[in-house]
Amino acid sequence: MDIQETIKQTVTSNPVVLFMKGSAQFPQCGFSARAVQIVKACGVDDFLTVDVLQDPEIRQGIKDFSNWPTIPQLYIKGEFIGGSDIMYEMYQSGELQELLKDITQA
Repeated sequence: MDIQETIKQTVTSNPVVLFMKGSAQFPQCGFSARAVQIVKACGVDDFLTVDVLQDPEIRQGIKDFSNWPTIPQLYIKGEFIGGSDIMYEMYQSGELQELLKDITQA
């Protein structure tokens, strides 16, 4: 399976996926740490993280997949949401909580 197909399968088979540097327990950059904090602040404790530092092919592949140049990247129900700044803005407005509502109530 090629990297694009692997990424597509990952984001469509998990309700919340965060491609980041490091892990949720040990983020390797401030933007990734902020992304984890935002997702958890929305009430989501169980989400998949993919450490892009572990696999250069995924690190470049996710940027190509989303046509977005930076990491972290958040996906909800297979849809690309954005990076940490967009996540923060959506969190501030309540839009992110609304997108995650049915996931946090499950």
